[in-house]
Amino acid sequence: MSQTVDRALSILPRLAQGPADLGQVADHLGVHKSTALRLLRTLHEHGLVYRQEDQRYRLGARLFALAQEAVENLDVREIAHPHLVALNEQVGHTVHLAVYEDGEVLYIDKVESRYPVRMYSRVGKPVAITVAAVAKLLLADLREPERRTVADKLDYPMYTPRSTPHAAAFLKELATVREQGWATDLGGHEESINCVAAPVTGTDGRVVAAMSVSAPNVVVTAEELLGLLPQVRRTAEAISREYSGKPEKKEARR
Repeated sequence: MSQTVDRALSILPRLAQGPADLGQVADHLGVHKSTALRLLRTLHEHGLVYRQEDQRYRLGARLFALAQEAVENLDVREIAHPHLVALNEQVGHTVHLAVYEDGEVLYIDKVESRYPVRMYSRVGKPVAITVAAVAKLLLADLREPERRTVADKLDYPMYTPRSTPHAAAFLKELATVREQGWATDLGGHEESINCVAAPVTGTDGRVVAAMSVSAPNVVVTAEELLGLLPQVRRTAEAISREYSGKPEKKEARR
């Protein structure tokens, strides 16, 4: 990367911490004030920084507009799909991606199992919201008042003896899911089908989608499926990083 570009970009995270004057920016970059001023003027011309009346600089409105436009144009399905395919190739089971929209949890992507026995599910079809692992993750991320409102309005059909029976039980499970950061459906919708799921998060850390791996008992036991949870979570984290534009964390050198 060009040293000039690198220095200019390094100014933005500094100003994200709060306004700074010319001297503080120069010290942050380790350059002379004249160099810092030249970089700040360029960023100011593009609306990325703004000089206040007290001569300190802050992030400019154009930067926020660009960020909002970028977020609005992100397609989580497009970003996630290659990761879902890769996970499916590793584990062989059905992989889903779901979002919460207008009071429903909908599948927006699916990669079929390579095994003869497959799940019946369809992209665009609402999931069984009180038992599905992806639904638990999406609803668990709602603010507490909204979680309670949603839970109170839902019906609680007993698909199997393991289905969630009522709102109190559902809210308790959502609290557990919110704390642990993953969810399961172990025979709650169909006794022979188990599922593990992990959240996809955006730049603000909120859950924007949920992905899962599902399989029937005749192919893999519930315990064996739970053993895939680390892979599922790593995949969700990879999607989250790409969706939010965050760099991959590097392991510390020993």
